[in-house]
Amino acid sequence: MASKGFFNAFDDVWMLDGVRTPMVDYCGALGHISPTDLGIKAAREALKRAGVPGSDIGSVVAGNMAPGDFDQFFLPRHIGLYAGVPVEVPAIMAQRICGTGFELFRQAGEHIQGGAADAALVVGTENMTRNPIAAFDHRTGFKLGAPVGFKDYMWEALKDPAAGINMIQTAENLAKKYGITREEVDQFASDSFAKAVAAQQSGFLAGEIVPVVPEKFELDGYQPRGIKLQGKLTEVTADTHPRISPADVLAKLRPVFEGGVQTGGNSSALVDAAAAAVVASGAYVKAQGKKPLARVVAAAAVGVPPEIMGIGPAPAIRLLLERSGLTLSDIGRVEINEAQGAQTLAVAK
Repeated sequence: MASKGFFNAFDDVWMLDGVRTPMVDYCGALGHISPTDLGIKAAREALKRAGVPGSDIGSVVAGNMAPGDFDQFFLPRHIGLYAGVPVEVPAIMAQRICGTGFELFRQAGEHIQGGAADAALVVGTENMTRNPIAAFDHRTGFKLGAPVGFKDYMWEALKDPAAGINMIQTAENLAKKYGITREEVDQFASDSFAKAVAAQQSGFLAGEIVPVVPEKFELDGYQPRGIKLQGKLTEVTADTHPRISPADVLAKLRPVFEGGVQTGGNSSALVDAAAAAVVASGAYVKAQGKKPLARVVAAAAVGVPPEIMGIGPAPAIRLLLERSGLTLSDIGRVEINEAQGAQTLAVAK
């Protein structure tokens, strides 16, 4: 019997080009910029690099997890409009938590293969600095002596009330289940940092980054938007978080939970950034004489128990290979997009 989950195979769907802003530590140089404006910046540059006019885009799919503005509802629509996509073209928000970036490509593939669009604009944008301090309990007012329910959205949103644990604890569950040690996680993090620093120093990362500069985004008949940098900054050009992190230094950090393997040093950074890509049909690629970067072949999604949510990529990869007829030996590179080192190691095992 075939594994449960859903699967998409795409016959002739291609990624033309893509770009991202620098990934800047939260409360840093990009911290006060709307995620909508970061998304517009990335979207405009992706279209420019792909050589695709906004008028050719037939679908906009944007990903954003946490609100960074009161106008969160309009984020995908405004990204499309201010990037030059025709007003008739709809935009949609996609959210699959850590897998949202991949989900954008899956939905774009569906739109293109189904004939709804010849080309799609996909944009992921997040401003973690602007995650709100929020309350959901006070629409009817504050009663005398009652607790005031304002909480940090960034932290509280990590807790799954069904399992009664937060995301870091799900990684700790995986570490126990798969026998992953603190030393393994620290070494993995140290190696990851070293690779990032080497890629940055060699100039490899610069090719995928568009510098963020002060600028205005105009849209005829509507209010202008734009980007302002704080203080004397004139541009932001590089990721700020990668740093050489020897395993013996990481080993000195206290775990988030007593006896656990996860620390602030072997978990992913909190950053503000946006990324965008243009996806198109084979017919569009040929008609326009484009040279795509990659083919979007297939996608799969599978649910897992909430208490070990980080293992999700493993059954999804198995379903993907099962339905596509590929094997692991056919795969040249695997990316596991998770926030804790133990999760990535568990998926690999």
